[in-house]
This record gives sequence, structure tokens and C-alpha cells, in this order.
Amino acid sequence: MDLTRETGEASREQILYARMLEKGMYLGLLILFITFIVYALGVMTPCIPMDELPGLWCMSSSDYLHAANIPTGWGWVSMIDQGDFLNFIGIAILALLTIVCYIIVIPLLLKKKDFLYASMAALEVIILALAASGILAGGH
Repeated sequence: MDLTRETGEASREQILYARMLEKGMYLGLLILFITFIVYALGVMTPCIPMDELPGLWCMSSSDYLHAANIPTGWGWVSMIDQGDFLNFIGIAILALLTIVCYIIVIPLLLKKKDFLYASMAALEVIILALAASGILAGGH
């Protein structure tokens, strides 16, 4: 019996998950901040010049992507050398945090022989990875 659940204290797995989530969140936010500064200062050439953005904002997302010649799904990775896509690195880190946290917690659950929670965490990793990959949705 796990006394931490009855006493209201956090388990070792919960604490590890929370610590990794906190560190990853700060890393993601730091990268977002830095890459925004790089973009705003014009250190790297953007795909879409800032003065052209207002004309594209009124378009639907599909029209915007077509007009700007921007790939969908993970296609942004091929455009990482452009200032306006550089900030996607921080967004991707924040989006992948849950998967990373579950992967880190699974060995602790297995060590405790908590196979039910370990299986649920592994299934969550698989589902989130499939969703992020775009395989099930046809590539976004």
C-alpha cells in the first residue's frame, strides 16, 4: 500500500515528474525568449519580412500557409535557419515535456513493480508521440 496517497504527500514519481516539468518549462521559456530576441533584432533573416505580416494575418491558416509557401506539420524543421521559425524550438520543447516526464518516471514505476501505472505511462507516451508525429492525422 502506498502511504503517500493516503497522507496527501507527493510520491517520488510525482516529485520527479514535477521537477523535470519545471526544469523543462524554464528551458523552453528561456529558448523562446532568446529566439524571439534574435527574431525581433533581425539577427537572422525571416521567411516572411515583418512589414508583410499584417497583410497575411487576415487570411485563413490554409491560405496563409499557401501564400507564404510554408510547409505543414513538422515541415518547420527544414526552415529552422530562418528567424521566424527559430522560435519553434522553444515551442517544441514545451510541447514534448509531458512525453519526456513520463519516460523518466516509467523506470521508477517499474522498479516499484507498479506495472499498472507504468503501463499507463508507456501508453500515454505512445499516444502522445503518435499524435505529435502526425501519422494518424495524415501529417497535420
